[in-house]
Amino acid sequence: MAKLWGGRFSKNTNELVDAFNASIDFDKRLYHEDIRGSIAHASMLAKCGIISAEDGEKIVAGLKDILKDIEAGNFKFEVALEDIHMNIEARLTERIGQAGARLHTARSRNDQVALDMHMYMKREVAEIAELLIQFEEALLSVAKKHNKTLMPGYTHLQRAQPITFAHHLLAYFNMLQRDFRRLQGVWEGADMMPLGAGAIAGTTFPIDRFDVAEQLNFGKVYSNSMDAVSDRDYVIEFLSFAAMLMMHMSRLSEEICLWSSTEFGFIELDDAFATGSSMMPQKKNPDIAELVRGKTGRVYGHLQAMLVTAKGLPLTYNKDLQEDKEGFFDAVDTIKFALAVYRDMILTMTVNVDKMQQAVSKDFSNATDLADYLVRKGLPFRQAHEVVGKCVAYAIHNDKFLPEITLEEYKNFSDLFEEDLLQALQPENCVASRKSYGGPAFSENEKQFAAGEKVLQMQQEILKDLQQHL
Repeated sequence: MAKLWGGRFSKNTNELVDAFNASIDFDKRLYHEDIRGSIAHASMLAKCGIISAEDGEKIVAGLKDILKDIEAGNFKFEVALEDIHMNIEARLTERIGQAGARLHTARSRNDQVALDMHMYMKREVAEIAELLIQFEEALLSVAKKHNKTLMPGYTHLQRAQPITFAHHLLAYFNMLQRDFRRLQGVWEGADMMPLGAGAIAGTTFPIDRFDVAEQLNFGKVYSNSMDAVSDRDYVIEFLSFAAMLMMHMSRLSEEICLWSSTEFGFIELDDAFATGSSMMPQKKNPDIAELVRGKTGRVYGHLQAMLVTAKGLPLTYNKDLQEDKEGFFDAVDTIKFALAVYRDMILTMTVNVDKMQQAVSKDFSNATDLADYLVRKGLPFRQAHEVVGKCVAYAIHNDKFLPEITLEEYKNFSDLFEEDLLQALQPENCVASRKSYGGPAFSENEKQFAAGEKVLQMQQEILKDLQQHL
């Protein structure tokens, strides 16, 4: 098949070159954006008198027919035509003749592919924002059910202080809030219209780039043609967001794996969200959590690859930039899948309240509260810390926990201990008394629930606005 750029060449390209150069196998997913962008471009060319109104109408009608064919599965993509742009343009020209050959007036594949990527990213950002909100809603919903569910909080994976399961999940809710904020920043980077930059230096034709931007709902237009075709910051920003989001989900995945183990037994995953072993009949494996944890490294790789690809490129367009798509597309698919499946997995898991309660009652995570008890009695904290440390050592030596030591035994370490010390050691009291802003007290959780609902409402409004500007 003749190349649309073949006029300067005396030989056909080698088949291996065709295969290596082609991007159609992965950039065909840009067909909707490519056609929509071409319709806007053709309409603008006709408005500006660069092509005739008749040709403009033929082009628009032909492109709409091709869109129908692609969506019906009646379009054959040709590797020899390299990419989505040339596949569509070649088919258009076949169908409507010379009018189709005029479509590429005042544009290049350089600014065309940039336009497609910007539009595609905006669409995906809106879809990811919706999935992110749904995952946040799931976390908040489960947290609300477990405001009074006690569990150990950990540092260094060692039991540290009593908290609630609600407080633990709210930590992830807060992480996702920040991810949503970063996703907004990705939208801003994607909401710039590059078409009209041409290959590098714009065009000699009297085009109206702002008309195209308005047709396609872009908020801004690139002010420099070289920047417009070479910029991939928005891709890197998306991959940075994706890496951060997956990092947060990977941390939760690690905890899901621990919590669902026999050693912890804090949760049980629904059968629909776990797998078994082909050899060991008793197994129930947290495969989803493990896969999300594993795929996090994959998304990191896409970010690193794009940074390395872009770091040494001179202005403007270089074929290296074709490498921006596969990693980006894969990251999009990965985080959308992860968010969707995680939402349902979180909502259907069983929380073993008794097991968590038992865990927090059979440890020394109340030791800090015992030190705070002595501080309220007048002892400086550093001295109180030493006293309680000796109490803990004594308890361990005698195979006891702090509530099991008698008052008489406590008196051996400090005369400040009174009968009310047992109240200070109760896990529910340890939690309830931590009313400092952002703390795990039941009352503070309630405040965080209310704040979370407001955040979700605000995010829904932002999502609606994004959807209106696609």
